[in-house]
Amino acid sequence: MRKYVIMGVQGSGKGTQSALLAGDLDLVHISVGDIFRWHVKNHTKLGAQVRRLVAAGELVGDDLVEDVVSDRLHLHDWNYGFIIDGFPRNRRQAEFFLESYDIDGVIHLDLPDEEVRRRVLARRLCSRCGMDYNLIAHRPSTEGRCDVCGGELVTRTDDTPDALARRLRDYHTKIDPVLELFRRKEYVMTVDARAGKTTVQQAIRASLGLPPHTPSRPGETA
Repeated sequence: MRKYVIMGVQGSGKGTQSALLAGDLDLVHISVGDIFRWHVKNHTKLGAQVRRLVAAGELVGDDLVEDVVSDRLHLHDWNYGFIIDGFPRNRRQAEFFLESYDIDGVIHLDLPDEEVRRRVLARRLCSRCGMDYNLIAHRPSTEGRCDVCGGELVTRTDDTPDALARRLRDYHTKIDPVLELFRRKEYVMTVDARAGKTTVQQAIRASLGLPPHTPSRPGETA
């Protein structure tokens, strides 16, 4: 059984890298962001809270994140292990996590703030079906229109320079001490996240002592 934590600033590719690793190793990818997005999409009470916070350019509170993660891990559906994305978010949560689970490694996707801004501010969302686009790496065939449903592509409400600046400040204030705690335990493998997704995945696997990733889909390259 393998248990990994993946950490990195918004736009560093945590979801993509987690999916590649989980798919090959039969791990359960637990994404805090995906859990919250599910609640927003399904109009739950929790989703309404998250929607208000996102609209204001704020992060979801730490206590709420901790409760959601605890409930998810208690399902115990991760027979071969898990890779968790978006948690822990502060030192207290990290200490609790280390006491509760024997993790095998912390994957730190390192991305400079200027590259974060470039990637995040290029994101677009289909107003009709919710498909994600990035004008740097995944442009639609018709400018401003979704390839799937033809809906209008819009900027996310929280993808503004001011909101992103607040999130970056909050990230470094809370996450840098978490990384320092994990480094003391010699868990952290730092990988440069500026390269293509396959190159980054190979670097992750090399750091963890795992076999190289073999692209399975046509056109999947570095």
